[in-house]
Amino acid sequence: MMNQSQKEDYQRSLKSLDTEEGIDLAFYRPIGYRWALLAARFGISPNAITIAAIFLGIGAGILFYFPDLWLNVIGMLLLVWANSFDSADGQLARLTKQYSRIGRILDGLCGDFWFVTIYLAIVFREIDFSCFFGAHPWVIWAMACVTGICHTKQAAMADYYRQFHLYFLKGEEGSELDSAAQLERQLSESGVTWQNHFWKRLTMGIYLSYTRQQEATSPAMQALREELRHRFPSGNIPQSFRDDFRRESLPLMKYTNILSFNWRTITLFTTLFIGQPWLYFVAELTIFNAILIYMIMRHERLCRRLTLKLQDGCY
Repeated sequence: MMNQSQKEDYQRSLKSLDTEEGIDLAFYRPIGYRWALLAARFGISPNAITIAAIFLGIGAGILFYFPDLWLNVIGMLLLVWANSFDSADGQLARLTKQYSRIGRILDGLCGDFWFVTIYLAIVFREIDFSCFFGAHPWVIWAMACVTGICHTKQAAMADYYRQFHLYFLKGEEGSELDSAAQLERQLSESGVTWQNHFWKRLTMGIYLSYTRQQEATSPAMQALREELRHRFPSGNIPQSFRDDFRRESLPLMKYTNILSFNWRTITLFTTLFIGQPWLYFVAELTIFNAILIYMIMRHERLCRRLTLKLQDGCY
């Protein structure tokens, strides 16, 4: 049981109740909070926890190659452990104010490392142990490549809409919402070059490309951001607008949560338990893509509606 001080600390470690997923609140966030307290006591940084999570998740993915349920279960437990660390790094950063863009980039890459390993494990497992895919390996490779592209888009847009919601809920300091133009300017002014800071330049370049793709997929959202910059150049967006956006955006958060880690892994674990992990690719290509398209359509419609209200002088 937590005392009152711990409860307040725990609340501060959360992004917001608006954007937290139910399984996270019931399971991962309480565990992540305990990891965060332990890390703070020993002076462990959020980035160090993220790196540990990466290795745990890669280990889990490797175990999914074997058509042995007990090894798969060990992999599932490792992946759950990895995600508790992935929760802890953000909670520790919020508790100790150790924010950094490199940390955000590294946190985003964490899940990519996990799922690249998992995808490769599934591909090689099906080629080595499945009669059909063993005879037609190009089929599973094609499924994995297309699914990987879709997965990247799903995760990117879910994160983007979540950060946009947090921006209006908690302001700039409570959100990690970026813009490609701002990132380009910061990169050009930073003096970071390929010769002197190769890895930093690489990660910043990847993050810039990631942000450009998010913006290209959400034109109505970009139009709304531009209208807000034009009408409120100081950044003092009226509270009435913030309240309206939060009210209309809140129902969409459930779709961003479905496209997050928990429901993916529930789907993955189910396919592993029935011994048909290739069906995970099918679920990504059908169910998760349908949710992505619906989420984008709903969010773009919301942004167009609010842009028109701004132009009509409603705020």
